[in-house]
Order: sequence, then structure tokens, then C-alpha cells
Amino acid sequence: MSGNGTDLRDSSIGDLLKQLSEETSTLVKQELALARAELEQQGKRAGKGAGMLGGAGVAVLLMLGTLTATLVGVLDTAMAFWLAALIVTVLWTAVAGVLALQGRNEIQQATPPVPQTVETVKEDVQWAKTRT
Repeated sequence: MSGNGTDLRDSSIGDLLKQLSEETSTLVKQELALARAELEQQGKRAGKGAGMLGGAGVAVLLMLGTLTATLVGVLDTAMAFWLAALIVTVLWTAVAGVLALQGRNEIQQATPPVPQTVETVKEDVQWAKTRT
């Protein structure tokens, strides 16, 4: 039985070809919409990871500025000053490390292949083979 309630064996070749064409067109449109949605989702994830890596870059710049202040403080031999500056340097280094690791993980999770679309296309090929 086809979707409109008639037996496919009673349909003409022309009607069958028309129905196949319509179903194929609908299927292709649905697959393209699915691929588009998956790519948008992965793009957002990659953008988030890139933002975190940018944050890590800013933290590294701040760490270098603080390290410079630490070196100045050591040269100035003011113990309390350089110790405080060194603590801030360690803090910024930790922030940069955490942001870099999180950013790298986000980018790695945004894999280029669209797994759901690949799987459904394989299913569609199988379906098409059984219909012919």
C-alpha cells in the first residue's frame, strides 16, 4: 500500500515514477536540513572553543605583564612586592592553563563529519534498495 491508500501493484509506471520522484525530493530536502542543523551546532561549539583559546591568550599576556613586574620587584629586592607579584603570576598561569585545556576540548568535540546525517543517508540507501 502506498501513502494514499492504493495498492502499488495497481499503479502505472508513470505514477510509480512520479511517487518515487516526490519521495526522493522530500528525502533529499530532509537530509539537507539535518546536515545544516548539525553543522550549525558544531560551528557554535567550535566558536565557543575558539573564544576560550582567545581568553587563554589574554591570560598569557597578563601573566607576562605580571612576570615582568615580578622581575622588576626581584631586582628592586623588595621581598613583599615580588612575592605578591609572583603569586599573581602563578594565578594567571593557572587561568591560562584551564582556559586552554577547555578550549582545546571544545574544538576536539566539534568533529567535522556529521554523524547523524551519515547514518541516515546509509539508512536511506538501504531503503531505496529495498524499494526497487
